[in-house]
Order: sequence, then structure tokens, then C-alpha cells
Amino acid sequence: MVVNSVHWFRKGLRLHDNPSLQEALSGADTVCCVYILDPWFAGSANVGLGINRWRFLLESLEDLDNSLRKLNSRLFVVRGQPTDVFPRLFKEWNVTRLTFEYDPEPYGKERDGAIIKAAHELGVETIVRNSHTLYNLDRIIEMNNNNPPLTFKRFQTIVNRLDLPRRPLPSVTPQQMERCKTRIAKDHDQHYSVPSLEELGFKTEGLPPAVWKGGESEALERLNKHLDRKAWVANFEHPRGICSLFASPTGLSPFLRFGCLSCRVFYYNLRELYMKLRKRCSPPLSLFGQLLWREFFYTSATNNPNFDHMEGNPICVQIPWDQNPEALAKWAEGRTGFPWIDAIMTQLRQEGWIHHLARHAVACFLTRGDLWISWESGMKVFEELLLDADWSVNAGSWMWLSCSAFFQQFFHCYCPVGFGRRTDPSGDYIRRYIPILKDYPNRYIYEPWNAPLSVQKAANCMVGVDYPKPMINHAEASRLNIERMKQVYQQLSHYRGLSLLASVPTIQEEAEPPMTDESQASSGPDSPVHKPAACPLVPDSSTACVSSPAPDLNVSAATTFSSSTHLYADIDPVAARQPPQVPSTSTDTSTFPVLFPAAAVTKLSKDAPVAVFLPPPAIPFPSTNPATSQTLARDPASHPAAPLPNLGHISNPFRALSPCPVTVAGQHVSILGQRKKGQPRKYRRGQRSRGVLGCGLSAKVDGTMQAVDGAGDEEEERMEEDMIQERPNDQQ
Repeated sequence: MVVNSVHWFRKGLRLHDNPSLQEALSGADTVCCVYILDPWFAGSANVGLGINRWRFLLESLEDLDNSLRKLNSRLFVVRGQPTDVFPRLFKEWNVTRLTFEYDPEPYGKERDGAIIKAAHELGVETIVRNSHTLYNLDRIIEMNNNNPPLTFKRFQTIVNRLDLPRRPLPSVTPQQMERCKTRIAKDHDQHYSVPSLEELGFKTEGLPPAVWKGGESEALERLNKHLDRKAWVANFEHPRGICSLFASPTGLSPFLRFGCLSCRVFYYNLRELYMKLRKRCSPPLSLFGQLLWREFFYTSATNNPNFDHMEGNPICVQIPWDQNPEALAKWAEGRTGFPWIDAIMTQLRQEGWIHHLARHAVACFLTRGDLWISWESGMKVFEELLLDADWSVNAGSWMWLSCSAFFQQFFHCYCPVGFGRRTDPSGDYIRRYIPILKDYPNRYIYEPWNAPLSVQKAANCMVGVDYPKPMINHAEASRLNIERMKQVYQQLSHYRGLSLLASVPTIQEEAEPPMTDESQASSGPDSPVHKPAACPLVPDSSTACVSSPAPDLNVSAATTFSSSTHLYADIDPVAARQPPQVPSTSTDTSTFPVLFPAAAVTKLSKDAPVAVFLPPPAIPFPSTNPATSQTLARDPASHPAAPLPNLGHISNPFRALSPCPVTVAGQHVSILGQRKKGQPRKYRRGQRSRGVLGCGLSAKVDGTMQAVDGAGDEEEERMEEDMIQERPNDQQ
């Protein structure tokens, strides 16, 4: 019997480790490799795609076609919907076998079911193999009582019980292709060539060169560069020094998203290199943190068709977000008036990629931090612009960062000034993407509205004329939004932190580190870089990646397996710092939302009362006159906050919220204690064992504040270990 095979390329745009392609070649007389221009695989069906995403896809298809040419074959690019295309091809080409890679996402499973049914009706054999994920997601769900694990720790526990992922297969060889002919017509390019951007309707005049070039060849080259960093892999250390916010030549996340690089090849290259350099020691699971975040979100989404929506999504908190198209447009176009946020969104639109720390900042700003706009809106913008935006990882990361699922510490908030300043003290990142601000001194580059008029004139950039004023008062907005989130969470029957929320008197504002004389003296564009402490590399996805992630989802070589020493080391609990602050003793702290993040919570003895929080200091509400650069104290009573929304109409805002771990009077609550910066965790542990360090935790017992010796150490270490694998979203 003659076997005419068709292999359908979708996400797996590669010849290496492609099990379904190998099935197509096995015993076949002819083989045709097909790619159908289905908009879903370049992005979501309901979102227009940016030019960078289309360019990356077309470059990947060109590279795949060139690789097949070397094997005396070609890629057949067919336009249309798969359900319309395949019945026609089955008949015209006398197809007897169809192979493709398993798609775990709900849309893909529904579509593939229709294709398999059509093939069966026409007598075509279908073979489906998994290679886009490391593990069998259905098996993970089965091992969790037929429910997807909703905490990363639970997910890791299950993965630890599984066998290692299947080893990758070798690339297709010329010998294999010699046994399988490909019918290539003389007019092949006329009917089946890879289209250009112009053919797809894009205007390419003035289009800058791609920062990220697509294709399997580029992916393997980048992988080799990543593996050259043997010292880091061997010692499982994270790169120290200033965190690069620019695209990395070893970044991998877009290649994993489009399947130009096999995740199993990535996994085993890292594993084998680690074992070689560490004398056969098995690598820690945290080495693959970003890839596991990617798997975690895929598992959470595989049976949830509403994973990318709030309504109808059983794992998502139902939050009454605002509808504000004007504010959304300013955020998406980089016109917020906050240089850190605007630079990030400009880089995203120009290059199609941003660092995972940048993703955290803009996601928090749009949702619970400042604008109070739904994470669904931000997810759609990322779906359009972000190269490594993957349906599962992108939606999961946005829910994570907006505290709509997976993560509930809503009282932690990224400051759009301080967070950027700590990440890039020199301001070079802003000067590159917001060139109108390039002549601002370091002191004002992150908050130009505070610069005196003389400085603004000298920099040839007047705030409100050449660069927009801040679109929102971050201090007041973040206070209001934390109170809104508190009201939502108070209605959640599954949230175990309610007793904590009720007991915390106020939020302490993280003070902006003052400008020193040295930093003010050298505060120009050419001034020396102030080197911060080790910068965490946590995704991605972009999703998915190592270091950090939820959600490279961006996985980059560096991030791919880098992580954050402390995810919230640069997070501002409320960020009440627009202009520079001055101490004030007249602030009425009773009007603030709750939570003193520096205070610690611990499990006391049975006879001891619940742990209490130290009273926080007063928080100033400054306002600044740009003309004089003088900061004036402001009475919060004269500037009442906007009325809080009535959330009573929301019934059951959350139906399956995962608990947060930490112990308060027998209940587990998630709270991050004060970090002792500058000391490695093992060193601090040793110091504590010798009685050198105190834990900084205290509780009120018999009316007096007493230290709880050693309490909270285990929790701090656990949180620290969790954060080392935190955040899927950058595979750099």
C-alpha cells in the first residue's frame, strides 16, 4: 500500500526533536510538509497581531523552508482555516496519513478534534505526538485528583513524582528524506511560498531591522551561546551586577513559543551540562524553574476554555475593574507620564520583547497598582505585541500579577518611580526609549515633573508640553486600589488571610532612598553608573522560562534559568511617593489601608495571643511645585480619597482560590517578612544557629513586646526559596 504522508507544522517549527514529523517519515513513500496560515498560531484569534510577531513567524517559516530545501523537500504554505483546507488537500494529494504535534490548549484541542473527524471520514490515518511540553499534562491533573494544581508548590510536588521527561529525538537526516519523495511543482513558489509582510498588508517602509530574528537556526545558535555560560550553570549562580533590560543575544523565549527550539532539548542540555560540571550530581528542580512555570500554566489552562477571561473562569477572582479606554490607550502607547512605564511600553512596541521585571511593572501599573483596568485588556495588548506571548502563559501571568489567581499578596505594589530607579539607576534605559528625556540628570530622569523649570529648559523638554504630565497620582491611586482589593478579598470564602487583614492597622510606605550628595553631583547622562545590588533575573512568557516567569512568558537564555533572590526586594508596598517626601507627623494613619509589611507574623504557643504588628510611622502626602522644586506638606483630610466601590453585588467573587501559606494563630496566611539584605540565606541560617542574628519578629505577650526567638525563619527561607523560582514571564 502506498503511504502518502502530510505533516502539519503548527508551533513546532523545527526539524530537531519532532516526533510527529518522524512518524510522517516512517515507512512513507511521499511526504509533504504543510503550514496553514491560521491566525491563531501567530496569536489569539480575536486580536490583531503586531508586525514584529508576524515578521518573526515568517522568518521562522523561511528558515524551515531553507532547511527542507537542503533535504530535497519544501514547505507548503497554504492560506485558510485548517477545517477548510485539509478536506481539499486529502483529496487532491491522495493523502493516507496526517501527523501533527499535540496542542494542549482548549482551542487547539477543539480544532484538532474536528480535523481528526474529517480525516477519519475520508480514510486518512492521524498520528499525534506531544513535544511542546515536557510532561503529559493530563497525567499531572490525574495525579492531583483530576484537578489542575493551582499552586506552583503543589505542581512541583507532583512533577517530582514523575519520571524525567522523554529524551529529545535527533533531527531529520538526509537519509530519511531520500526514502520519501516530495512532489514539488515548477510553480511551487507561486502557490505555496512563504508570504512577505507586504503581501499580508503591512507597511514596511522605515521598518527597523528585527532585534529578534526567527527560525530554528537562530534558536540553536542562541542555545549554544547560553550553554557557554558554564560557570553559572555549574555553580547554579545568578548573574550579578546591573540587570540588563535590553534584549539578550542568548534570549530564547520567542523560540520556545513558536517551537523553533524544543523545550526537551533545552531541558536535557542544561541537565547534562550541570551533571558534567558537578560530577554527576543531579541538578535541583529549581534549575528548570522557568520551564516548569510554563508547564504549570499549560496545565492550569488545558481544560479551561475561559482561562483568558475573568467571567466564567473558575480560578479567577471576579473584580469590578474600571472601563477606561483613554487610560488604556495611554498605557499601551507609552504616554502615561511615568518615564519608566513609557520606556517599557515603547520597547515592547518597537522590539516585541521586554524583560520580566518590566512586565511586572507595567502589568501592576495597569491593574491593581494604579489604573484599575482589567488584566484582560493588558493581556490583549501583550498578545498583539509580545513575541513570546503564549495563550496559556500570557493569561496566567496577567492573572498572577493582577492578584486575580495564583497569587494573593495584593498589598505589594510596584512603584513606577522607585522600582525603575533601583533597576537602572543611571536611567540609560529611559534615555534609549524616551529620547526626549535624554538630557535630564539622573536625579529627575524617573520623575521629570519634579525637576525645576531651569532643569526642564536646559534639557529641552518641558513637562506638560514636550512630555506628558503623570496621568495619575500614584500614591493616592495605589492606596485606593489596595483598599478595593481588600474589599474583594474580604468576600472570598477561601481566602485565609482575613484575620490578618483585620488585625493590621495600616500600610507602611516604603520610603524612597534619598539622593546623596554624591549621586546629585554626578547626576547627568554621562555620570558613572551606580551599581545596585544583585539584580534578580527571575515569566515570560514570557512565560515560561527558568528564572523567574510566570510568565518569559518570556524565556531567555539568561532568564531562562535565572531567578530572583527576593521577588519583592524592589516592590513598593503602597508606593505613596510621587514627588520627594518630607516627614510629617500630622498624618492620620487610621484612614490608610491595612498592612505593615515589615512586621512579622508567627505561630505562637497555645497560650499566647495572636501575633500583632508594630505600629507604623506616619506617612507623608507631599505635593511639589515644579517651578520651585519645593515639597509642601499636605493634609490628607483636605484631600479625601475617592469613594470606594460597593462590591456587594458580586456574589462569590472567587470559587477556587488557593490558600496562602504562613501561620497566624493556627491559620496559614501569606506574608513576607522583613528581609535581611546583603547576607546569603545559608549564611544567615548559620548565624541564627549560633545566636548571632535575631529574627526581628515580635509578639505582644502579657502586654509587652517580646521577641519570638527563631520564629518565622523557616517561613522566610521557604518564601525565599519560592521566590527564587518566582515569576514566569521572562525568558529573556
